[in-house]
Amino acid sequence: MPLLLRVPFLIYGYVLGALWFAFLLVLRLTIDVRVTGTQNLSADSNYIFCQWHESGPLSLQGWTPRLPAYLQQRPNAWLQHPPWYTKPVAVLLNLLGVQRLVLGSTGHDGRRAADELVTYLKSGYSTLIAPDGPSGPARTLKKGVLHIALQSGVPIVPLHISATRCLRSKSWDRKMQPLPFSTIHVAVGSPMVVTKSTFEESFEALTHALG
Repeated sequence: MPLLLRVPFLIYGYVLGALWFAFLLVLRLTIDVRVTGTQNLSADSNYIFCQWHESGPLSLQGWTPRLPAYLQQRPNAWLQHPPWYTKPVAVLLNLLGVQRLVLGSTGHDGRRAADELVTYLKSGYSTLIAPDGPSGPARTLKKGVLHIALQSGVPIVPLHISATRCLRSKSWDRKMQPLPFSTIHVAVGSPMVVTKSTFEESFEALTHALG
């Protein structure tokens, strides 16, 4: 990127990312987050956490001001959709406690990014993946997360996230935007180990567990 554009780009990314983080902090004061199922997790393992793309805004409230205990039990490396306009998202994730961001997604050098993520997972990192992202169809599981689990040997943990009060955006995934004074419920599912013999079975089980 030319230097003439790099400075405005960094200002755009860091200012919007910081403002986003500040907004989450203020909204968090009015929202109750309740997490169940953490007994399914072991401190001796890292995990591939999985949730539908639509629940991203709800998750952010559960992650404010930093990643919650069920995500923090290991360092985190996450895939990041790489277009330039997503820089504020990268800044926000860093502020929330994600240590490594791997640039790549479906249609954007995704295979290389997945291989890099597998390397992190093998070294003990956890990650979080929205398996119907970055552009849908909504609630349609793509098999990339299963291949990552198979290659790394790291279990998948489904997260089912809902809110008592929220608005739906008009985007492809109809993101759930939490409203003040709502309660967000996060259900942590049981870990799923993916093998060659259970691959198709895991596909059905994960789709069901995500809701």
